[in-house]
Order: sequence, then structure tokens, then C-alpha cells
Amino acid sequence: MKLTSKGQVTIPQELREKYGLLPKTEVTFEEGDGGVLIKPAAASRRREAERWLKRARGSASVELTTDEIMALTRGEK
Repeated sequence: MKLTSKGQVTIPQELREKYGLLPKTEVTFEEGDGGVLIKPAAASRRREAERWLKRARGSASVELTTDEIMALTRGEK
């Protein structure tokens, strides 16, 4: 893998998926022993989670009340 003249590099898809590096994810760079560590910025992870929750909200297909769901999770009949 080569660095472009603009200092850009493509992060392999499997690593982007594993570490939640979605488009527009903010990252931080940390110097380490002989290299550089790229990490998602903490605030960025929160924004990504909020976006995911916003997309997921209202997508449940089972119409149960909260009490019915709680009874199921507790093993009550």
C-alpha cells in the first residue's frame, strides 16, 4: 500500500468494518513505537451510535408492550 502525494492511504474494508470507520468518521493519530496508530475519535463514535439509533428507531416489527417484553426477558409466561 502506498501513501498518495496528498498523504492519503486506503484503510482495508475489513478493518474499517471491524473498527466502525464509516465515511466521515473522525479519527485521531497517535505516535507509537516505530509507527502511527489511527483510532476513531471518541466523540465521533458517539455521533455514529446516535445516527445508527436514529435509523433503527421505529424499525421493530413485533408489536408488544413494554410489560410484555419485560415478561419475556424475565422468563414469565
